[in-house]
Amino acid sequence: MTRRWWFWAAFAAATLLIAGVVSSFASSSPDGLDSATLRGCEVVETSDGELLDGDCIAQHAQEHPLAESPLADYAVDGRDGTGGWAGIVGVLVTVAVAGGAFWLIARAKPNAAKPKSAVGD
Repeated sequence: MTRRWWFWAAFAAATLLIAGVVSSFASSSPDGLDSATLRGCEVVETSDGELLDGDCIAQHAQEHPLAESPLADYAVDGRDGTGGWAGIVGVLVTVAVAGGAFWLIARAKPNAAKPKSAVGD
C-alpha cells in the first residue's frame, strides 16, 4: 500500500509542477486555428478595442459563454502572469470532477450492469 501512495504522491507533484511551470510559458500569440480564421482580415486597434477589417471567418465568431469565467484565457481573473496558477487550478478541478465520476461509477451496484438471464436457464 505504501508503494501505491508514493506513486500517486509523485504523480500529483509532477502533474502540478508541470501544470504550474509549463502553463506560465503559454503563448498569447494566435495558434494555427486562430491564424487560419484571421486570413483575409487585418486587426485594427480602435478606442473601443480591436476591430477586424476585411473578410475572414473570424468576423462571424461570437464571444464564448464562459469568456468571463475566472480561468478564461489561461489566466486567473484576466490578470497577466497568472497562467501557472490557472494551470494548477485547471488540473485540480479536472482531477476532482474525474475522481468524483469514477467514485460514483465504482459505487454503482455490480449487478446493475449484468444482463438478466432468460427464465428457465
